[in-house]
Amino acid sequence: MSFQSPQDYDTISWSAERRLSWDDFQGKAPLNARAAAITASGISYRFSTSGTKDNMEVDFQIDTFFYPTKSWYQPELSDEVILSHEQLHFDISELYARKMKARLAEETFTYSNVKAKVKSIYRDILKELNDFQNQYDDETNFSRNREQQLIWNEKMKNALKIN
Repeated sequence: MSFQSPQDYDTISWSAERRLSWDDFQGKAPLNARAAAITASGISYRFSTSGTKDNMEVDFQIDTFFYPTKSWYQPELSDEVILSHEQLHFDISELYARKMKARLAEETFTYSNVKAKVKSIYRDILKELNDFQNQYDDETNFSRNREQQLIWNEKMKNALKIN
């Protein structure tokens, strides 16, 4: 499996001000797709170090992206509720990017462990993110449980402090 960075695709960076629209979903739905829509989003990181072995500074850049060409929807099955459900998948990715930033800020790095520690934290975050995304789909029944969808909408709005 080859690693592809966000730079390998057209991406939309997460922003509280910019919400997704159906125009952002540019991928083609697979034949016989059972889902109404799919959101492809993720987290990327970069870091740089400065200073000496004994006194090292680490700067991190953590980003959340939406991948338009890997995201798709079926217009005949999709409505505004499903769009808000898909937006929350993107928002959940942002929540876990913030969790990664917080974990990195708590860590102490050395010259010899910085790369391995950052990679380990990233892997842990991706697993937690995946589990949380699955929990979201399970609890909302992929947006069909409107009451749970509204609860999750509020939960994520508060978690991300979105107006």
